[in-house]
Amino acid sequence: MATEIIMRYRKKPVVIEAVKFDGVGAMPEVELSMLDSDSEWVCDHCGKLARTHGNVKTLEGYHIACPGDYIIRGVKGEHYPCKPDIFDMTYEAVD
Repeated sequence: MATEIIMRYRKKPVVIEAVKFDGVGAMPEVELSMLDSDSEWVCDHCGKLARTHGNVKTLEGYHIACPGDYIIRGVKGEHYPCKPDIFDMTYEAVD
């Protein structure tokens, strides 16, 4: 039985653009549709009503954005939501 060698990798330094989603749909240059305002379900992630969430078109389909999530423009111009704690661990502001 061969022993697998696990390699370690570091994320390449890439500058991205992001905006914090405010829950009302003010998202320049992002294809975003608000969820049905009649929906009264409560989000498992943030505990807020569905109508305060956005639906972001990503390369993998639509992803729900909670108020406070960051919407990131990736290296190929794609958009996707990112939870604030992951964003803070992954990115830092640049000049």
